[in-house]
Amino acid sequence: MIEELDPASPTGAAGRQAPALISVVVPCFNEEEVIEQTHQALVRVLSESGENFEIIFVDDGSTDQTLHLLKQLATRANGHAKVIALSRNFGHQFAASAGLDHASGDAVVLIDADLQDPPEVILEMIGRWREGFHVAYGRRTHRAAESRFKLITAKCFYRLLNYLSDTDIPPDTGDFRLMDRKVVAAVKAMPERDRFLRGMVSWVGFRQVAVPYQRQARAAGESKYPVRKMVKFALDGIFSFSTKPLRLATWLGVATSTLALLGICYAVVVRLFTDMWVSGWAFLVVAIFFMGGIQLLFLGVLGEYLSRVYQENKGRPLYLVAEKYGFDEGDQPGDDSEILGTSS
Repeated sequence: MIEELDPASPTGAAGRQAPALISVVVPCFNEEEVIEQTHQALVRVLSESGENFEIIFVDDGSTDQTLHLLKQLATRANGHAKVIALSRNFGHQFAASAGLDHASGDAVVLIDADLQDPPEVILEMIGRWREGFHVAYGRRTHRAAESRFKLITAKCFYRLLNYLSDTDIPPDTGDFRLMDRKVVAAVKAMPERDRFLRGMVSWVGFRQVAVPYQRQARAAGESKYPVRKMVKFALDGIFSFSTKPLRLATWLGVATSTLALLGICYAVVVRLFTDMWVSGWAFLVVAIFFMGGIQLLFLGVLGEYLSRVYQENKGRPLYLVAEKYGFDEGDQPGDDSEILGTSS
């Protein structure tokens, strides 16, 4: 971790400087029921902070009225609201990355649009940033209106991920966090396609601190993470930050080969030196199915890693920008890097 602070920065030893610019990135997908309430809550909290601020809404290919409402916000929000409309639904992590690419603040806050993460916590995050921390991440001490299944699986996932990964990813956290400009620049320099932002932020290091809070129920709408997406997200986290599944395949192969060798020796001894030999097929069938299952399992593990190599080698952009609103350069994207979503 980097302990030294730049005295000229907003977090420096020279004390509180002039108000900094805080960028708040809000990925949105079919959030028409809550988007106005979210904007009002963010403006109220950020106005209390005494900092300058901008709110960047990223519409991730919504099929309802979300984009229409965001366009209205961009025209009447006194320059605070900016909107990025992606060309289709790319997924939460890509929408968040688009917001990070377009944020110009001294610090950037990443928060969802559903108000499960209370905007009031941003004030404490800014305070921790002013104290010299480069990342202030929200740690959930309570999760309202979430099923027992989701709570248990989330807890198990983070414990498993930290066991498998060489990167220590804090448990009970999401993407809700404040990041210093240095951290944002480091994350933008990681254009990998299988994005797991909370793991990427942990990997870059710097001074990080937890900000405990109680997660609320959704203000409106439905969760955009069904079980299928949760499983894919978990696999992205595991395979992006760990090679231990490959090592496990090696060790399990050694173990099963050893058992097979012992079984062969036992069969030979029984056949040649005893009268206990009994013809049958049950044990043989079980052994074949067991070995076949192990082989298919780890062929799947290899396939997961190979598919990620394949996706990376294609070199496609992370996202495509269709329109932008509220930015100084105009509504439409400027250069190709903005259209194609290439981090720099």
